[in-house]
Amino acid sequence: MSIRGARGTRKRGTNEAETMSGANPLMKRVLTGMVLTLGLSGCLTGVPEGLTPVEGFELDRYLGKWYEVYRLDHSFERGLTHVTATYSLNDDGSVRVENAGRKPDGTRDVAVGRAEFQGDPDVGSLKVSFFGPFYGGYHIIALDQENYSYAMVAGPTYDFLWILSRTPQLDEATADALLVQAEESGFAVEDLIFVEQSE
Repeated sequence: MSIRGARGTRKRGTNEAETMSGANPLMKRVLTGMVLTLGLSGCLTGVPEGLTPVEGFELDRYLGKWYEVYRLDHSFERGLTHVTATYSLNDDGSVRVENAGRKPDGTRDVAVGRAEFQGDPDVGSLKVSFFGPFYGGYHIIALDQENYSYAMVAGPTYDFLWILSRTPQLDEATADALLVQAEESGFAVEDLIFVEQSE
């Protein structure tokens, strides 16, 4: 399977969007999915073995809006397109996270949570919570450290991967390079979903 072949397929999620009652249904599904996958073992925030979060991370440059370009498919995001993540500072120094996506019926699914560094703030390793005491690992394993124009984020296991961009699409060369890195790191790039962002 070639990397370019994976990009050319550009699988998209099915028209299946699960709805949970209460606030923040999108990221309740995300964190619930992680909990169901990993169990309540404390490994929800850890860095997957063999991966290293970026160093020299600058939070103020990372803040703002990002577009989800690729993701590994899970039921909690299935069917969602036009997914974005917007980061800003809370008064207490934590990070406000607003995730939004478009459901198959055209309505928006919005979730607001908070993120905190797990250690040194110049290392791109955070934990994110959208409800209750549950946290998920957010580990930036690739980053355009010159312009902060793209990022690749891993969750707590190799089942979770997102490729983000400041623009709705990534140029082909950058996308291919990130996909190669993801494959060499051990991710199943053939299973990545291309996230629709066009209007």
